[in-house]
Amino acid sequence: MKREKKGTERSKDRRSPKDIDELDRKIIHELQGDARAPFKDIAKRLRISEGTARNRVIKLIDRGVLKLEARVDPFALPHKIPALVGVSLKERDPEQKMREIERIPGVTSVWNTTGPYDLFFEVMVDSLEELNKMLFGIDRNYVKGVSRTETFVILSSGTKFFKLP
Repeated sequence: MKREKKGTERSKDRRSPKDIDELDRKIIHELQGDARAPFKDIAKRLRISEGTARNRVIKLIDRGVLKLEARVDPFALPHKIPALVGVSLKERDPEQKMREIERIPGVTSVWNTTGPYDLFFEVMVDSLEELNKMLFGIDRNYVKGVSRTETFVILSSGTKFFKLP
């Protein structure tokens, strides 16, 4: 009997820390609707205990699967310019370059991607002048080894929310 239990525990350990099950998905969907929803309300809607809801959320956060944070609609803020920037690198070193890009003032997210650009990042700045200075100084001031960038200013969105830089 103990051997079976140990084997079961081992098989659970083989799960990737990023794996989620159906209950995790349901809880995440509930939080996407209202990230401030009380655990008792989530539990009631999903017909689980409040403790289960709380423990699942804590585990999802601890495993790096879920992050609950405040984000803003950049179009609700006066004088903010949101943009996406595609970056081509001279040499393929995405992890290091991502860390360097994250330190640029105004950058809110960075992604390693496929396609014509090695990386993309989103930025929210106070003016086009500030965006221009940042982009023209990217290779000189922030990240060495950038061969090309292409910038896409976001004109509108009903779904995109940014972290405040």
